[in-house]
Amino acid sequence: MNSKERVLRTFRHEETDRVPVNYFANPGIDSKLKKHFELKVDDDEALRKTMGIDFRGINPPYTGPKLHQDIPARNVLVDEWGIHRTWIEHGSGGYWDFCDFPLEKAAEEEVAAWPMPNPDHFDYSKVKELCCLYREYAVGTGGPGTCDIINKNGTLRGVEQTLIDLVTDDTAGMLLTKRRVDIQLEITRRTLEAADGGIDFLWIGEDLGSQNSPLISMELFRKQIRPHHQRFVDLAKSFKIPVMIHSCGSSSWAYEDFIDMGISVVDTLQPEAKNMAPDYLKSKFGGRLAFHGCISTAGPVAYGTADETVDYCRKTLEIMMPGGGYCFAPTHALQDNSPTENVVAMYESVHKYGKY
Repeated sequence: MNSKERVLRTFRHEETDRVPVNYFANPGIDSKLKKHFELKVDDDEALRKTMGIDFRGINPPYTGPKLHQDIPARNVLVDEWGIHRTWIEHGSGGYWDFCDFPLEKAAEEEVAAWPMPNPDHFDYSKVKELCCLYREYAVGTGGPGTCDIINKNGTLRGVEQTLIDLVTDDTAGMLLTKRRVDIQLEITRRTLEAADGGIDFLWIGEDLGSQNSPLISMELFRKQIRPHHQRFVDLAKSFKIPVMIHSCGSSSWAYEDFIDMGISVVDTLQPEAKNMAPDYLKSKFGGRLAFHGCISTAGPVAYGTADETVDYCRKTLEIMMPGGGYCFAPTHALQDNSPTENVVAMYESVHKYGKY
């Protein structure tokens, strides 16, 4: 059984040889893993093969003009959407974090005039070639930021203003959502067309929970967010592929709606958050949703020993494996403070204990 078969059967809750495995990491721990395995620092594919990763991702790169200028004096990088990022140092390394929120106080006219990427300015020419290269793997397109309204609008308007927009139907916020989603949907459509059947699933996202509660009400979700997500689900259905949705925090309150919408797989599954423990998810949604994630980046992998990491992963597998429908993955990108030996132990454990 190859990786593609393994993942797609798992998405359908069918029997497989072992649990599918995925990997995400910040640059710091990623480089440490490559050093540990004596790989070149830029050889992502070799690392994935070494760790037995079943998933690959394909998204066309932006090749259009630079729409927004960086701010070198403040060490701020600005991407094609106008999102500002600055480098934040911490004890284990650093990361690019959002800053400035340039549309926070913008009116509808400014949002309408804000430069955004044209779907024509993405390079779809190598999509099919990459699908062929990764034909033995489960190939996805999109990601946690695809159709993510709260987070992605928040990078431009700030999360507080974004939530106010959703409650008040603020015309500037509503227009920002529509412009972003329309562009992403068209990019996704063209990517799936270019893949010519080579893409196996669509990945979308929307962080819906804090650690203890929903971020918004069900009423607000159904009014402001679900209709946009449904457009992506319907697009995936037209190409006969399943949809996986990323949602951090306490988000299981929305899972019944996900099922009703036609979403097949839920991602992240932060076990520390309310109503997100593995046994709760498995008992309530097992057989109706497939699961991807559940290995906390804030638990033993980051703060325990290698033996504690193995024990933690083994126990999670014992809960999530029965009946199929589980993909082993970190709840988010593995962080730089995770000891290399713990991450190695994490992936060794799934290949040892994740066999059916």
